[in-house]
Amino acid sequence: MEPSADPLTPAARRIALCLQYDGAPYCGWQRQPRDPSVQETLEAAIAALDPRRPVSVQAAGRTDTGVHAAAQVAHFDAEGPIPAHRWPAALNGRLPASIRVRAGAEVPDDWHACFSASFRRYRYTLYNARLPNLFLAPWSWHRYQLRLDEQLMRQALEGMLGEHDFAAFERAGSSRSHSRTTLQEVTVERRGDLIEVELQASGFLYGMVRLVMGQLVAVGEQRLSLEAFEQRWRTGARHEVKEAAPPHGLCLLRVGYPTPVFPEAAWYDCQPRYLLECSDSPPRA
Repeated sequence: MEPSADPLTPAARRIALCLQYDGAPYCGWQRQPRDPSVQETLEAAIAALDPRRPVSVQAAGRTDTGVHAAAQVAHFDAEGPIPAHRWPAALNGRLPASIRVRAGAEVPDDWHACFSASFRRYRYTLYNARLPNLFLAPWSWHRYQLRLDEQLMRQALEGMLGEHDFAAFERAGSSRSHSRTTLQEVTVERRGDLIEVELQASGFLYGMVRLVMGQLVAVGEQRLSLEAFEQRWRTGARHEVKEAAPPHGLCLLRVGYPTPVFPEAAWYDCQPRYLLECSDSPPRA
């Protein structure tokens, strides 16, 4: 994804949007030839409201098939009379219920949802109980075989902090010229039978979070040692990373910029945290 090369016409304005979506109905953010995407759906709604120019919407992160977003950020260029703060209501009246725009803001002509971002933060939710839960199923990965050791998982992630080559956690088909990125912050928090893992980085490789989570669960179930986990990513042993976590447990939590673009209520930590009163934990390894 490259920054917009064409200068805006005098009448054009760059609009930034903060939006949420349920990833289940979509093949991901990016437009695809045959399957519905978030990008295509959003562009069609914008075009119906501002038909004066071709619509191209650029996002901060290209979420994969089935992955959710609590505060994805995107931008487009508009020529019509709709002010930035009215775009959310106008779009929500045309979008399906699986996509909701929470805020709109006018930004400078050279601002870019992807290239102006300083970080992306993802949350992965694990449901670590013996019995299934219908209400959690669309938003979490149910691991019922063994009780996950969240402390081992946290240790594994903390060793990845900083700038590294994470080629072991990059799916085939990436268009990036290199596989280095900076992991800025990690958290692993257990609350009863729910474990929330958050990763914040300057950018993520194609499929990186789901591949990391697949390996992290193996660490938590003590099928993979901390030493073996570190060896895999430090040596770029992609052939040994064979387990990817399912997409429905993953959510793009927020995108950060050097200068805030949206009100905090529209942007910060907008995925609810689940609470279960009773525990049904499986046995330890």
